[in-house]
Amino acid sequence: MKPIVSAQQVLSVKDDKNTVIVDARGGVDAFKRYSERHLENALHVDLETELSNKKPDAADGGRHPLPDIHQFAITLGKLGINTKSNVFVYDDKNAAMAAARFWWMLRAVGHKHIYVIDGGLNAAIKIGFPVTDKINYPSTIIAYPVTEWKMPMIKMNALESALKNKTSLLIDVREAYGYKGESEPIDLIAGHIPGAINIPYLENLDADGNFISDEVLKNKYAILLKDFSPENIICQCGSGVTACHTILALEQAGIIGVKLYVGSWSEWSRNDKRIETGL
Repeated sequence: MKPIVSAQQVLSVKDDKNTVIVDARGGVDAFKRYSERHLENALHVDLETELSNKKPDAADGGRHPLPDIHQFAITLGKLGINTKSNVFVYDDKNAAMAAARFWWMLRAVGHKHIYVIDGGLNAAIKIGFPVTDKINYPSTIIAYPVTEWKMPMIKMNALESALKNKTSLLIDVREAYGYKGESEPIDLIAGHIPGAINIPYLENLDADGNFISDEVLKNKYAILLKDFSPENIICQCGSGVTACHTILALEQAGIIGVKLYVGSWSEWSRNDKRIETGL
């Protein structure tokens, strides 16, 4: 089963004993928005406190470095996720904040049955998926069994070497204005990592906020990435969140094994590294 599923597919299995629905909306008021209205049976996971381990200085790992894997295992236990769970995650930003990040992290601890709801909250509501303000956490918390992060990643210095040696392709999935250096709403400076190409994650979506078809995704990326095998492709964004959106889209298109640079622009731009502007 491919990683992106329709809201209708989830609705048909929402009450199965192995189904777990996760609300991964981001933002400072994410839990407030969740608690006011969410898909029935969904439990919330927080990007800032549970899907990352923020440090005083983003120069060390970026704005959303991964949490300790054993702490993440406890988070999964709080959500009622075990090795047999069929997990469906959504957000209200078309999987960009932070459904795709949660998908990537759950895959990274070895879980196979994790799926992203296409179109997220709005798509589910549109087809009549029940919503509620009721929150029911599991009475017993059992930490998910983990060993190490298993999805491909790359560190800042290794990335610098790979780009210098021209052995890898770096995709910057941020919107063009940040990549070109025109403006930067979050980080200290605008621009991009030298050698990176810009393919905004928004290009994975259609006008309604759903992922474009598998065939279109496959053809699009086959042309753009034709000279590189998946293991030599790296995705980055501002802080390792929306980059997961493109990794998800690539996997949906059958391009599996792409690396994530978790620190992304927020780390690189704070470490006296060379930057470029323009196209």
